Amino acid sequence: MEEKGKLFLIPVTLGDISPLEVLPLSVKKVVGMVDHYIVENEKTARKFIKSIYPSKSQPSLQFSTINKFTEKSELPAFLQACLEGKNMGLMSEAGVPGIADPGADVIAIAHEKGIRVQPLVGPSSILMAMMSSGLNGQNFAFNGYLPIDKQERRKKIKELESSSIKNQQSQSFIETPYRNNKMLEELLLSLSGNTKVCIACDISLPSEFIKTLTVDLWKKQIPELHKRPAIFIIQG
Repeated sequence: MEEKGKLFLIPVTLGDISPLEVLPLSVKKVVGMVDHYIVENEKTARKFIKSIYPSKSQPSLQFSTINKFTEKSELPAFLQACLEGKNMGLMSEAGVPGIADPGADVIAIAHEKGIRVQPLVGPSSILMAMMSSGLNGQNFAFNGYLPIDKQERRKKIKELESSSIKNQQSQSFIETPYRNNKMLEELLLSLSGNTKVCIACDISLPSEFIKTLTVDLWKKQIPELHKRPAIFIIQG
């Protein structure tokens, strides 16, 4: 029986920065030996591969694309190269695959098919924000995007604050970058004055900004967050 290839979980940078400033050399080595990839966007994946391994031949690369339009029934076929004994790489658009990322469904199928999954070290904005927040790192939850509807979102913010107090659990979430300023406005209107809020944006980039203050203190120094990828964490 032919030995299966591995599925490498390949991290990428969180923004426009030289890959080897934030990624270990092991990532470059894996990119050097893998020609089959599952990615969210082929163009940006090729750009990343070229930036971390300039001498790698691009015409020989093969890509399967996974995004919100991909049917789950299509995913098993993406791993065919692994079943044929070839190593594959799974990449997110930013940071690490499988965390708040559609690649998690591919990873689940890999396990079902007996394919070895090997994660590589790289930047996770969710974990790096949590690390830097000074909030409860023993008990925390990531909640993805909050509701878009104003009333529903305000209700959800209140629920997360109550949960953070009841369970002593930090609550983190994200917003589409162009709506960050509106999200902060909602947080400052909805949360109690002594609730702590961490704002972590442009993580690992030269423009990185990470700060934790109470709601009352944030009201005196509101940062500009428009179009800057950010993680919000609250703890009451």
